[in-house]
Amino acid sequence: MDKLISLQDAVNKVKDGMTIMVGGFLTNGGPNILMDALAKSDVKDLTLICNDGAYPDKGLGQLIANRKVKKVITSYIGSNPIAIDQMNAGELVVEFSPQGTLAERIRAYGAGLGGVLTPTGLGTVVQEGKSVITSNGKDYILETPLKADVAFVGASLSDKAGNLYYRGTTRNFNPLMAMSADVVIAETEEVVAAGSIDPENVHTPAILVDYIFTK
Repeated sequence: MDKLISLQDAVNKVKDGMTIMVGGFLTNGGPNILMDALAKSDVKDLTLICNDGAYPDKGLGQLIANRKVKKVITSYIGSNPIAIDQMNAGELVVEFSPQGTLAERIRAYGAGLGGVLTPTGLGTVVQEGKSVITSNGKDYILETPLKADVAFVGASLSDKAGNLYYRGTTRNFNPLMAMSADVVIAETEEVVAAGSIDPENVHTPAILVDYIFTK
């Protein structure tokens, strides 16, 4: 199967009302070319799962700035003043999840788990509306798994089969999100022949990747 896809075809995979995950940490390691194109498309009413709100003029933050997003599940939006303004105006629903908890909720879906028990957020607004479970005499919040219709991840290297390698800290949320969506689209800096990436350097195996985009 040829997994290489054009920029427009990748954007066309996203439909109104979908839930999407976008990898990256303040755009580092993010699928930023894909986000540039998606922000210019006609898609709307998205739910966005991401580590942060990025920037109004860069990366996934453009989706918020261009009013493509109705809800965001994230750990931080402080770098995107437009997201803050929309939240304060009641135009954007923001579900804050502590960063480690967010990562584990994403991983939980890919691992087939029913949830994650964590003490983080006990007695705060993070606990509101959630179950508290006592285990071994300690209380934990039950955090539910997160999944998406489409995950966009940014890779340093892909082979033609779709095995992905992330250089340095660009790994961040990308491998977790590649486990937790119905469709996974990887934006990669370079595509090499299948088998060119040493097995120990494959951070996301090809079986999880549906499409590859490279500029």
